[in-house]
Amino acid sequence: MERSVTERNVLLHQQTATGEETLRIISDYPIALAAADDAYEVYAGFLAREEVDQTGMVEGFAIPHRKTDAVKRATVIVFKNDRKLAWPSLDGEPVDIAMALLVPGQEAGTKHLRLLSKTAVLLMDDGFKKLLCEGDDATFVADAINAELER
Repeated sequence: MERSVTERNVLLHQQTATGEETLRIISDYPIALAAADDAYEVYAGFLAREEVDQTGMVEGFAIPHRKTDAVKRATVIVFKNDRKLAWPSLDGEPVDIAMALLVPGQEAGTKHLRLLSKTAVLLMDDGFKKLLCEGDDATFVADAINAELER
């Protein structure tokens, strides 16, 4: 699998106040990375997905995901907020780390499912979760995620 995460994909020390604000930033960011061409389409899809089912996992993590033709290449964005936010999650706890998955519409059944399943498995690994929680260097976080995604 190609490297989906670079240091530019890791947003540390963010200071959002709501999950919606977090999703808005995550939706705008792929435009700067040339990974998407319509931030509103990405954002609207994130919101629609949240209405269908929560993307909050456990222990402060969420995996918002979006497949749309507005996305030009599969991209993972890591968003670490400086405080926990209300976010519907499996354990009912707030979220401060989101690993957003953005996949082109035509890859919906392939790359999207692989990225989603690999990310979900990674977030069940206590060592990996600790690495993300404590990681304070974007290059280190990106390299660690890629190493796991490429396994």
